[in-house]
Amino acid sequence: MPTILIIDDNLAVSTALNVLFSLHDIDTLHAESPEAGLALLQEQSVDLVIQDMNFTADTTSGQEGEALFAAIRAQWPDMPVILLTAWTHLESAVGLIKAGAADYVAKPWDDRKLLATVNTLLELSEARSELDRRRGRERRSRDQLSQRYDLRDVVFEDPASERVIALACQVARSDLPVLITGPNGAGKEKIAEIIQANSSVRQGPFVTLNCGALPSELIEAELFGADAGAYTGANKAREGKFEAADGGTLFLDEIGNLPLTGQMKLLRVLETGRFERLGSNRERKVSVRVISATNADLPTMIREGTFREDLYYRLNAIELTLPPLAERPGDILPLAERFRPDDKPLGESARAALLRHGWPGNVRELRNVIQRAGLLATGERIEAVDLNLPRPAPAKSAHVVEPERADIEAAIAKAGGVIAQAAAELGMSRQAFYRRMERFGIKPS
Repeated sequence: MPTILIIDDNLAVSTALNVLFSLHDIDTLHAESPEAGLALLQEQSVDLVIQDMNFTADTTSGQEGEALFAAIRAQWPDMPVILLTAWTHLESAVGLIKAGAADYVAKPWDDRKLLATVNTLLELSEARSELDRRRGRERRSRDQLSQRYDLRDVVFEDPASERVIALACQVARSDLPVLITGPNGAGKEKIAEIIQANSSVRQGPFVTLNCGALPSELIEAELFGADAGAYTGANKAREGKFEAADGGTLFLDEIGNLPLTGQMKLLRVLETGRFERLGSNRERKVSVRVISATNADLPTMIREGTFREDLYYRLNAIELTLPPLAERPGDILPLAERFRPDDKPLGESARAALLRHGWPGNVRELRNVIQRAGLLATGERIEAVDLNLPRPAPAKSAHVVEPERADIEAAIAKAGGVIAQAAAELGMSRQAFYRRMERFGIKPS
């Protein structure tokens, strides 16, 4: 059952509110002074505060209420507070609403309107509490994961990322090949590092090869090595990546770019651990854990005949899919904080712009944007203008029309005078709605 704290020096007011709320299964506490109210907040669990604005006899300035509200906000910033007074000053109301007050109600109040406002705020408060509890559970889960495994200093807060990382840690001890799929720049190599760091061969080498960064005729030599004279320019024997990774892990990025001849040899190594260098007949044996990654649609490549089906099933004994950054928005700001210079904090406009952007280039694009902004920003903070992100195109059918006086009055009438509902009816925040009321000289009913 929710609990409301009423801070009012008038016992009749507290009694009337107690009767109203008790009829609707809401408990109340009562304090006759700001000091007593703050003390109760320290001692009791409270879901909402209704506070008077004047406590000293013959005082109508509202300064006492403003001071009380400021004290509540300082210690309980998420606590919804309804301001209650017989002396309604719209300028003061708008100022306190801007400062975070939930609503401003004039005495004598309308029971139905007040109850509607309270129920709306309690529902929002419960939703916020549930969100806080869920975030707490997620934070504890991340902490447990980082305590149990070596996460290679990876930055993540989104549940989608946590699921992939937790699965990577779970399969790391297996010797089976792992295939990591996901778009370019999403962080697939970091997942491979986590697998290696928690594997049975974590003390061995971690060797990487980007199959998409080399001409197809050189990939085999990079993988398997070559004897002198094996191809034009091979003046001396060279070791391949498999030999370099012996006793450890080989990470093959962009595996879809491996030519068919290389695919056949790779399959043989995976099955037997044996291979020959280019230009050599001597068989070599290695013990290597293979992790591969791709942004390509390998099943489609199989149907088109450009990727071997048997190799595909050999590579993805375990498959991990890393979503694009846009599908794990909880990671955006933590990653941006990691990439920014120490002396350039992110301003609010930058944080909002980062969350709006679609990040087609994923984590790689985010890192480049933040590092460039850190160099070019001239102010003390990185702001949206420093990010140089394209502005989102407005929806073609959207045409924002500022509500006029008649719209405001109609919304208030339709909502029965409940400002929160009237603002929602017009798609506005309470703060914006109160500012519009102030502009047109509309008094709260």
